[in-house]
Amino acid sequence: MFTKLIYTCFLIAAIVPQVFPQSKDEKGGSLTNRRLTPNPIVTAHTFCNPINIDYGYTPIPNFTEWGKHRATADPVIVVYKGDYYLFSTNQWGYWWSNDMCNWHFISRSFLKPWHKVYDDLCAPAVWVQGDTLLVFGSTYSTNFPIWMSTDPKANTWKEAVDSFAIGGWDPDFFLDDDGRLYMYNGSSNRYPLYGIEIDRKTFLPAGTRREMYLLEPWRYGWQRFGEYLDNTFLDPFIEGAWMTKYNGKYYLQYGAPGTEFSGYADGVVVGEHPLGPFIPQSLPFSYKPGGFARGAGHGATFKDNYNNWWHVSTIAISVKNNFERRLGIWPAGFDKDDVLYMDAAFGDYPHYLPGQNGGAGRREAKDSEAFFTGWMLLNYNKPVTVSSTLASYYPNFAVDENIKTYWSAATGDKGEWIQTDLGNISTVRAIQINYADQDVNFLGKQQGIYHQYKIYQSADGKKWKLLVDKSNNRTDVPHDYIELGNPVQTRYIKLENGHMPGGKFAISGLRVFGTGNGSKPDSVKQFIVLRTEKDKRSAWLKWSPVGNAYAYNIYMGIAPDKLYNCVMVYSSNEYYCKAMDNQQPYYFCIEAVNENGVSARSKVMKVE
Repeated sequence: MFTKLIYTCFLIAAIVPQVFPQSKDEKGGSLTNRRLTPNPIVTAHTFCNPINIDYGYTPIPNFTEWGKHRATADPVIVVYKGDYYLFSTNQWGYWWSNDMCNWHFISRSFLKPWHKVYDDLCAPAVWVQGDTLLVFGSTYSTNFPIWMSTDPKANTWKEAVDSFAIGGWDPDFFLDDDGRLYMYNGSSNRYPLYGIEIDRKTFLPAGTRREMYLLEPWRYGWQRFGEYLDNTFLDPFIEGAWMTKYNGKYYLQYGAPGTEFSGYADGVVVGEHPLGPFIPQSLPFSYKPGGFARGAGHGATFKDNYNNWWHVSTIAISVKNNFERRLGIWPAGFDKDDVLYMDAAFGDYPHYLPGQNGGAGRREAKDSEAFFTGWMLLNYNKPVTVSSTLASYYPNFAVDENIKTYWSAATGDKGEWIQTDLGNISTVRAIQINYADQDVNFLGKQQGIYHQYKIYQSADGKKWKLLVDKSNNRTDVPHDYIELGNPVQTRYIKLENGHMPGGKFAISGLRVFGTGNGSKPDSVKQFIVLRTEKDKRSAWLKWSPVGNAYAYNIYMGIAPDKLYNCVMVYSSNEYYCKAMDNQQPYYFCIEAVNENGVSARSKVMKVE
């Protein structure tokens, strides 16, 4: 977050009663009265971004003038006593999980009556110190406490200090392995990130703040502000500090250039001391400007219980408000040369959870096969039929791989439905249901709200079988992801509404994953990269279209064996890349994607 919020908070909590008419199929036949056995849903081995947690709604009335909506950002995940703890902006509590899949929410306000802000907590700092978990939220004031707990599952907290006098927006606390504690903070399009040592017992500053790093958009193209990296409207923001130590080096991470953009990313500077000096890595290490879930900035890097590295960060939606956002978790790591990277290839497709991918341990080099399941999207831009449509929220918006667009039914009633045609009989292994917010009436964190639905499958569009039954679900699942216990061979998938938390039955992505029964796409031909001499931060990429592909993965990096950035492009044979360091040569290659798999990559190309 880069805006200081100074309004008065009015929270509204309401559950809209739902009317439950008899459910019918498109020919008038009853679906819900049939005695059908749903496909078993197994203990999860996989997950899919955006992660499925009960996101709160924005608490800020001024941010809802285009519609009330869910929103969070600026996440931190830390491992404490073997469990994962997730904190993020304005959630009135936090989550814990023992598997990084099933997240349990604990309601907690960290504000006091004299904190006249909405932000509970905004962009929190979370760290483990000895046997204690500590939390501190963003503030420019001097009267916010640092909270501590040795039993956060029981929601037992007390103040480590009642007022952390120096404050700081977008803070991060880092405990070095020599026992010394440091704080980093900053969120500005004018000032740099700052760092300072903190006394780990008194939490008083030990010295004064030092400048850590200020953006260099004149050199690094990805740091330019705007959806198109054009630096119009505002100068770029640097924010969201996070420190990781690896192999004796210090990796200070930061978000830029703006949280509302697809290109929101985390860069990294590397040094030999926790307070620098630092040298930048040329490209952002956490970067996902393409695909369904876009944006991967302001996050945290952590190691799971199986010794694998991950990065949790912010996903941009920015439709009803610039700060409408979600969270994603991406595989990360350090290569043999100690380069920090995040694996964005197929980053919003199903991935294995820690410990569920054949026991893979820490990766010494980038390996996209280590966590990616290989399950492909089966229904991109395929035919869709629906029970009804509200205004211009058209049916195919649910399958266009754009989280910003969505289909909405005319009502939120039981029995509204959407059906997607995969085009051919395919092996379906998982389904992700991404709900959109249309005419909801919530402000702030809600509890007790829930979704209910059924999913049917058919080989011919006439005879239907119950595939998934969540008609008794009592949890809030805004990005529900279902891994099938038994893969099914089918062509049609139908999602039928049972209950919405509020508002209309609206879907931004009904995403069906598995494998088609056809051929993988042909390799890409005539791939060219035109890097302009006028501004070497930018290049124009073009290639000959592949007739049996629906998307392309473009890989880029500063060495042929370090193609760590990946951009997924749907239904186009060109891409404007404006993210480069104007003082570095770059290497590119490309692969084609369809329902059946991925082509061989093109030959790696060097571009001066």
